[in-house]
Amino acid sequence: MDRVYNFSAGPAVLPEEVLREAQEEMMNYRGCGMSVMEMSHRSKMFDEIIDEAEADLRTLLQIPDDYAVLFMQGGATLQFAQIPMNLMKNRVADYIVTGTWAKKAWQEAAIFGQANKIASSEDKMFSYIPDCSDLPVSPDADYVYICENNTIYGTKYHTLPNTKGKILVSDVSSCFLSEPIDVTKYGIVYGGVQKNIGPAGLVVSIIRKDLITDDVLEGTPTYMKFKTHADNRSMYNTPNCYAIYICGKVFKWLLATGGLAKRKEINEQKAAILYDYLDSSKMFTGTVEKKDRSLMNVPFVTGDKDLDAKFIKEATDAGFVNLKGHRSVGGMRASIYNAMPVEGVQKLTEFMKHFEEVNG
Repeated sequence: MDRVYNFSAGPAVLPEEVLREAQEEMMNYRGCGMSVMEMSHRSKMFDEIIDEAEADLRTLLQIPDDYAVLFMQGGATLQFAQIPMNLMKNRVADYIVTGTWAKKAWQEAAIFGQANKIASSEDKMFSYIPDCSDLPVSPDADYVYICENNTIYGTKYHTLPNTKGKILVSDVSSCFLSEPIDVTKYGIVYGGVQKNIGPAGLVVSIIRKDLITDDVLEGTPTYMKFKTHADNRSMYNTPNCYAIYICGKVFKWLLATGGLAKRKEINEQKAAILYDYLDSSKMFTGTVEKKDRSLMNVPFVTGDKDLDAKFIKEATDAGFVNLKGHRSVGGMRASIYNAMPVEGVQKLTEFMKHFEEVNG
């Protein structure tokens, strides 16, 4: 069977060039006689893999020297606890709740101290980003937390919130490396890699070094301290070696194909194809306020659950897979991450037009 067009929200599509390279190296990585999955994380060869991955990521994002890059396990979800454990020194933090993952992070932080919900878009099913220009930031808040791109609901911050001098912490899991960002605007910017960069089971966290200290909440396990991972070059214990290896290849692919400025241009082109069709369609409707639309995750509905189900089945049969919306919201969602080619979005919209003509 030919490869399908995979619109999954994560684990998600990876660049074919990367998969082919990994396939070629599967049995024998660069003449060492074994797979990366089999080699010691303490070996010189793996040292080169992780060091190169970090160097390429620093180049892509222009990460300053006063920021650490950590490759950790547990995905983004473990960060929901790890962040307050390391940063909530006053036991106060402010959260802007714009979707499921920000809400989960806010709920987790409440275990450790006072987690203030200072803005939310839950009143309209998370279909917009609230005005964050003048928020009631708590004077004693240790940080302000956002989820920058909302995978389930398809919204994106196009302007970062005014944190009034407080540290900004951002979960960028579903928009990581989709466009250039200014790392210096964040105290911590982190993301699970399984949406846009690599296989599941790894989180990359870029942390300002002055935030990495032994001054953490009492009872914080050794493994949950950022300092433990920073002091041990992300290898305090065996890391997710294979995921780091694939991410490294994706970083090289991004550098070789024009970097993040070029990637943003391509992502804007893909998103425009799909949003322009949704805006003209009489059957399909986008669910997000236009000003807050994501380039990565595009939710849409017909307004008829049976018709949604019919569309998903016929699309799957035609090779457009994983278009079913998150179980919490229903409808459809096309995740059009970096590795989804423009052609995939064009063909999807052609299929949608045909479906509308036949079923309209």
